[in-house]
Amino acid sequence: MNAQASLILKLLVLAILAGVPLTGESFYVELIAKTLVLAIFAMSLDLLVGFTGLVSFGHAAYFGVAAYAVAQLSPKYEAASLWLVFPASVLLSALVALFVGLFVLRTRGIYFIMVTLAFAQLAFFVFHDTPLGGGSDGIYLNVKPSAEIAGWMPFDLDNPTHLYYFILGTLVAVYLFLVRILQSPFGRVLVGIKSNEHRMQSMGYRTFRYKLAAFALAGGLGGIAGFLYAVVFGFVTPELLSWHQSGNVLLMVILGGMGNLPGAIAGAFVFTGMQEVFGNWTKHWQLLMGSTIVAAVLFLPGGLAAIPGRIRRAVQGGGANE
Repeated sequence: MNAQASLILKLLVLAILAGVPLTGESFYVELIAKTLVLAIFAMSLDLLVGFTGLVSFGHAAYFGVAAYAVAQLSPKYEAASLWLVFPASVLLSALVALFVGLFVLRTRGIYFIMVTLAFAQLAFFVFHDTPLGGGSDGIYLNVKPSAEIAGWMPFDLDNPTHLYYFILGTLVAVYLFLVRILQSPFGRVLVGIKSNEHRMQSMGYRTFRYKLAAFALAGGLGGIAGFLYAVVFGFVTPELLSWHQSGNVLLMVILGGMGNLPGAIAGAFVFTGMQEVFGNWTKHWQLLMGSTIVAAVLFLPGGLAAIPGRIRRAVQGGGANE
């Protein structure tokens, strides 16, 4: 797909997403809003997995830390300032990721995967087993943050339509930010590290610093998703930091195609869609979900992002095999 066709397709998808609240179906508005939040989450992980070659299995920790941060920083019966709790929650997630990264990035391969999982489980039990996280019941966010600026209210997060467009705007901002980052010298170094870290080191790059910066950045972006999740649903539980939440977002990235931001977004939509459809069919929907994902990995190794290329090669007579 050439650049012009790709841009037209992205604008078309954005227009469709922008039109969702016009349907007036509150269920679908909330469902798509949740999916957009997960798409931000998936893009944040794709920066690590798809572009830096760091397969983290504990990314949910930063998602959950930001979600708990907004709940803890907000007064019980008053609205906190969006302009304070939003950056504070994201910054806290990034700092936690920076701290964890200092340790886990000294490992490689399977050890890196297991150590990131261990830190995430550590965070899970901190919120699960202490009064800080409200135990297994979690904490309610009784009042959504206020966007008021000196008496002027540009939008109201209590209004589902305003909240939806705030999430959609945030997703677009995160996407454009990541595109800019990946086009910068910093992003090119990350891709070089994924391709051949030893070669980058021999060229004089201190790869540990680049990986640490990417790890903290991905944690902060995951924190944006966690903040929005808490605002949408109004409560947070330790499950947000659990290993299966980390597994879910990793599956979204794999389904969409690693190293492809639109693919990560598509992966989030397909994953959520499968949950809804299979969940309506049977209570054993996880079996269908698992079978579908296994089939996707076996027969579509490049994920959803590889489909246009396969179609183009098939049309040109070059075959669809990779």
